[in-house]
Parts: sequence; structure tokens; C-alpha cells
Amino acid sequence: MFTFREITQADDAAVARLVRSNLEQVGLDIHGTAYFDAALDHLSTVYGRADSKYYVMLNEKGTVVGGIGFARFTPFTDTAELQKLYLADEEKGAGLGYQMISFIEARMREAGYLFSYLETHDALKAALHIYRKIGYQEIERPKEVAHSTMTRFFIKKL
Repeated sequence: MFTFREITQADDAAVARLVRSNLEQVGLDIHGTAYFDAALDHLSTVYGRADSKYYVMLNEKGTVVGGIGFARFTPFTDTAELQKLYLADEEKGAGLGYQMISFIEARMREAGYLFSYLETHDALKAALHIYRKIGYQEIERPKEVAHSTMTRFFIKKL
């Protein structure tokens, strides 16, 4: 049984470790990814507004095993960017990524967004598979994406 709750300051270190560990495994511990994001070590201070939230996924022991968030995709007011979807290795392969995305899309709708946008990378094969399977459509790199090493871009009507 897994539960979600908004990130707190007490979760910051666990989420940062989770993100960095996942990126290291696929060789994306490079500049231009969340690995070197200045805010990664204190996500609880970045999210928590009506237009941007970050949630942790907890296992039955109350341990953080995943995280996922959203924020407004500037300059669009009707589009949220799905951000920082990461899952602990021991939980992968059980379909939890689908559950996490479904959860965050519901939060996006509650916040008034009509579309979900996301960026990912060719190296994240499992993520690419999931996004396509649940209805995300690949688009060209938006001009609003200025500095990113991400190579794939998707959108979905909520």
C-alpha cells in the first residue's frame, strides 16, 4: 500500500538522493538535468503554491520511495509541466509509475490546468514507454525550453 502527501522539509534529502541515484544509473548525472538543479536539495521550498506542488510517495513503513510534481509551464496559463518523476529501484516494475502519473494529473486538473507537458531523455526508456502508453503525444522541442539536455517532449490533454 502506497500513499502520497505533499513534500516537507524533512523529505528534501531523501528526494534529492532518489533523483540523483536514478539519473546516475542512466548516465544523466550531467549539467542541464535535475541532477545539478540548484533547488534539488530543498524542493519543499520551491513547491507548495496553488500552481505548483510536489508529492512524495510513501511505502507502508512511511519511507519515501518516489516523488512527482508539477508547475505551470511558462508562458502558458493552462499547461502544467509534470516534473521530477522518480521511483526507488526496489519499487520499479510494479506499475507504480502509472499510479504516480494518474495521481499528479488529477492534482493538475484540480489546480485548473487543461494540459500536461513533460520533458524527458532518450536514455529513460521506461519513462518513454509509460508516457506513450497513457496518451502523451510527442511534440517538437518548444521554443520556451531554453537550457535543457532533455531530448524528448510530450503533451497530453487532461
